Amino acid sequence: MSNIHLLGDEELVVLLKAGNEPAFTEIYNRYWDKLYVQAHRLLKDTDAAEEIVQDVFLMIWKKRAELNIQALKSYMGAMTRYAVYRFISKDKRTKQHENIIGMITAEAAAETDIDNKLLLEIVTQLSNKLPEKCRLVFQYNKLQDQSLADVAEQLNISQKTAEGHLTKALRVIRTNLGNAVSIFLF
Repeated sequence: MSNIHLLGDEELVVLLKAGNEPAFTEIYNRYWDKLYVQAHRLLKDTDAAEEIVQDVFLMIWKKRAELNIQALKSYMGAMTRYAVYRFISKDKRTKQHENIIGMITAEAAAETDIDNKLLLEIVTQLSNKLPEKCRLVFQYNKLQDQSLADVAEQLNISQKTAEGHLTKALRVIRTNLGNAVSIFLF
């Protein structure tokens, strides 16, 4: 049918229900711009409006045999409106979920910071109970992130001696850390 563009909406709907692709193409060409303007006016979003209109036409094609269309223009306008409402509702839920996840992440980060500060305080208290050279080697190396060679030079001791002090400090702190954490928390 070469003059399909001359047919009215009612005749196009009958052909559409029968699976006539040229009728669908004519409906698409006839209404795509109008539906896009409607969706864009409601959303103010070009990409979302295009996606919604494409979804409307896809749904019309998929359900063509089941559709009970009295007035094609009104029917498609209503489909587009409802698709926009569903999009807005879904978008709102997505933003709410993102906000909740953001708040949970911020709370977790704050709790982690507090936990890290408490742990650092406990380790510092335990290291303060060590003999002086042992304490200095541990604090310079582990808490101030200096190399063991630099610590040894700074304290005017050999690197082997610094390693021995560090080993002793780590052993004492590891041994007492579990006890200190349980006492500190309870």
